[in-house]
Amino acid sequence: MNPLTLPPWNPYVVGALIGVLSWATFLALDKPLGTSTTMVHLSGLATQTVAPEHFKANAYYASELNAKKPMFDWQFFLVLALPLGAWIASRLGREPFTEKVPALWAWRFGPAAWKRNFAAFAGGAVLLYGARMAGGCTSGHGISGGLQLAVSSWVFFAAMFASGVATAFALFGKEGRSHV
Repeated sequence: MNPLTLPPWNPYVVGALIGVLSWATFLALDKPLGTSTTMVHLSGLATQTVAPEHFKANAYYASELNAKKPMFDWQFFLVLALPLGAWIASRLGREPFTEKVPALWAWRFGPAAWKRNFAAFAGGAVLLYGARMAGGCTSGHGISGGLQLAVSSWVFFAAMFASGVATAFALFGKEGRSHV
């Protein structure tokens, strides 16, 4: 039996494989896993194209983007490969996914999928902004930084989970438990 076609994949095995991937990137590239720098590179490329004077005067872009750092590096292609890998995994697992709006969300905000999609996108944008302020991203801090036992990564991880719990209570309250 092919383990790639078993739905759902075992999260412990997947976690161990992500750890092995992290070791491989450290050994082969001397770089930690992470994805948020790609967003900085794409933002910098767009800003450089549209407003070159602003790009040159921006200290953040100057520190993050220079001739020593290629715009399209291995991390850029990792970001492209993530949704492709998720799609392949969903096809191999052959598990149908039809839920557009979870029951809890529908109870609180209604069944409109566009509201759910907008909230997910906005939440991701806020998380990405916070991650860049923290000097990394959830994968960079949570995986690579956590493996290195970096204090900043553990603080980021704790803050991310604490803010997630606080946001869940703010959005759904205690009565949301009965609608899961």
